[in-house]
Amino acid sequence: MRWLRRHRLWIGVVAAMAAVGVAWAIVNAVMPGWYARWWYPLNNISVLRAAAHREAVDPALIAAVVQVESKWDPDAVSRAGAVGLMQLLPSTARFIAGEQNSPPGNPAQLTDSDVNIGYGTWYLRYLVNRTGSVAAALVAYNAGEHNLAVWRARAVASHNVFTIPGDVPYAETRAFVNNVFHDAGIYRRAYPDQLGPSIPGYAVIITPRKG
Repeated sequence: MRWLRRHRLWIGVVAAMAAVGVAWAIVNAVMPGWYARWWYPLNNISVLRAAAHREAVDPALIAAVVQVESKWDPDAVSRAGAVGLMQLLPSTARFIAGEQNSPPGNPAQLTDSDVNIGYGTWYLRYLVNRTGSVAAALVAYNAGEHNLAVWRARAVASHNVFTIPGDVPYAETRAFVNNVFHDAGIYRRAYPDQLGPSIPGYAVIITPRKG
C-alpha cells in the first residue's frame, strides 16, 4: 500500500509538472502583453515616440529594430563597427548629419541612446522613401542599399518578382526582417499606451510625384 501511495504521488507530481509546462508553452506562444513586457523592454519612450512621429514611422517598428539589433544595449558594437541601440555605422551617422532635416544630436555620440534613436529612425525613413516599402527598407538597413538593388535587378533580369524576405540571399538579413516584424507586433500588443497610435503597415509610404 505504501508503494502504491508513493506511486500515485509521483504520478500526480508528474501530471502537475506537465500541466504547468503546457500552460507555460501556451503563454509563450500567445505572448500576451503582461508576459511580453518581461522579455521585451521599452526605454527612452518620449524620444522614441517623438522620432517616430517626426518621421511618420510606427514607434513599435523602431522599438523592434532596437530589440533585434542591440537588445537595448546602448554600448553595443557589432563586428562591422555599427554602434548603439539601432546599430548605426559612424559613416552613416555622418552622412545623416549632413542631410536636410537631420535629427538633433552629435553624430559622434552614437552611444547616446537619444541620439542613436533619432538618427536610426531618420535613416529608416530615408530607406523607406528610397526603397518604396518597409520590408525593403529593413533589407537595406541590414544588408545595404547596394545589395538590395543588385538582388532586385537580378530578379528583373530573370523576369521574376523579388519577394521579401524569401528571395533575400543572406540568411542573416532574412532573419532580421522576420524578427523585426515579429517583435513589432509584440511591442504593439505589449505597450499600446506607451507607444501611442499605430500606423498601418508600420510607416507612411510616400509615393514620389510624377513629372
